[in-house]
Amino acid sequence: MIKTVATTPFQDQRPGTSGLRKKVTVFQGANYTENFIQSIFNVLEGFAGKTLVIGGDGRFYNDRVVQIAIRMAAANGFGRVIVGQGGLLSTPAASNVIRKNGAFGGIILSASHNPGGPDGDFGIKYNASNGGPAPEKITEAIFAQSKALASYKTTDTADIDLARLGATKVEGMSVEVIDPVADYATLMQGLFDFDLIRSLIKSGFSMKFDGMSAITGPYGSRIFEDLLGAPKGTVMNGTPLPDFGGHHPDPNLVHAKELCDLVIGGKGPDFGAASDGDGDRNLIVGKGIYVTPSDSLAIIAANAALAPGYAKGIAGVARSMPTSCAADRVAQKLGINQFETPTGWKFFGNLLDAGKVTVCGEESFGTGSNHVREKDGVWAVLMWLNILARRKESVASIVTKHWAEYGRNYYTRHDYEEVASDAANALVNGLRARLPSLVGQNNIVKADDFAYDDPVDGSRTTGQGIRLIFANGARIIYRLSGTGTSGATLRVYIEDYQPDSARHNLDPQVALASLITYARSVADIEKLTGRAEPTVIT
Repeated sequence: MIKTVATTPFQDQRPGTSGLRKKVTVFQGANYTENFIQSIFNVLEGFAGKTLVIGGDGRFYNDRVVQIAIRMAAANGFGRVIVGQGGLLSTPAASNVIRKNGAFGGIILSASHNPGGPDGDFGIKYNASNGGPAPEKITEAIFAQSKALASYKTTDTADIDLARLGATKVEGMSVEVIDPVADYATLMQGLFDFDLIRSLIKSGFSMKFDGMSAITGPYGSRIFEDLLGAPKGTVMNGTPLPDFGGHHPDPNLVHAKELCDLVIGGKGPDFGAASDGDGDRNLIVGKGIYVTPSDSLAIIAANAALAPGYAKGIAGVARSMPTSCAADRVAQKLGINQFETPTGWKFFGNLLDAGKVTVCGEESFGTGSNHVREKDGVWAVLMWLNILARRKESVASIVTKHWAEYGRNYYTRHDYEEVASDAANALVNGLRARLPSLVGQNNIVKADDFAYDDPVDGSRTTGQGIRLIFANGARIIYRLSGTGTSGATLRVYIEDYQPDSARHNLDPQVALASLITYARSVADIEKLTGRAEPTVIT
């Protein structure tokens, strides 16, 4: 029976760059989850009888919220829900299911690369009919609703058996439980040359994929082992666990150390890759080399035509503002569109929908294309495998040849995690106030707070990160991340372009040492945050 439940509003349900993220214990609070889902439904229009996709990364509390969302979708008038078996769907797979089925939208349950478990993080975001994250006008409307909500709708129906494939009914609404991997695997087979990659693996090429005990384990097992013929055991940490097995499911040099030590050291497999909690990020390593996300984006853009799904070339490339300028040089040489956007995949959506770009990427280990409207970790791994199979070269050879042709953008990101919010805001606000006075100092030619004018819908987005740009093209960027749940994460990005191939073999921390020192001092990082060193360096 459908019922309306009285509730009181919350004042802290403003979605960030990827939906609403809080501690699990917050979402477990009375009516907290229900209020946010109802706020989403209250903002949407015209969904009566339409299809909603629901799924998540399997983190702790995912199973309960899937059931809550199904009941509330039925009570609010949706005609059909498609949900992944076990309540599971990687974020890019959910985007594909939305697009393939012409769904009205989707609710994705994830806190991406954030830790899981009873004391970990949880998240809910709404994706629109194009399969991409809701634009800011919708998320701001959701926030406004959440601050005034007086009731929500649900049913007292029993839980759905999410382990069993097939359809059932909830208050007249069809609920279809699907294989979470099948549609996605089919999509990938249409984009990449699986026969060629299979031949590469059969020839003795070896690889490891770290699922980080998160959502992409089953995707990796099905695609890399079953379809491409990689030996069983190629996928590490392949079973999704509610607490990610104690891992921090963030595919970087720190949290994927086991994989990196195995591959980069040169005694392990030829190629290594990892994805994150919800499957939208990726890590690429080869013997003796770690590929930065910025370089990976540039190399993918330069070589995309080697994959069948992109054989006609790409329309353009877009990168988030903090991502290095390496991809810009590829776009210039190819004579294609190039865009610089704020951080957040939703800003790529308009460009992709308008056909202005084909490949997009963020420095935070996210790369993707127009096949879905989310970044896609497994897609990036398959693109690299297709490139390796076609070029018949090692990862290191491909990267060093790319630098020789385009120059090397030395690049690093220093994260100061869980900084007190007041201290982080004081640092950023202090820098913002000093921007005019910094121009002319230490060869700084531009100092601003990045703003973006969307070329498709004309919207303007401001306050997206402080930029210090030097006469030689070097950049220092400061921004507060919108993906954490405790305190604030200060991210500092440092970049310097080196055209001389004789100087391409330095450690980035060495090559950028003077800029790193200046970045810390000019912002008074240690004084204002109490942190002498970053938490994570990538």
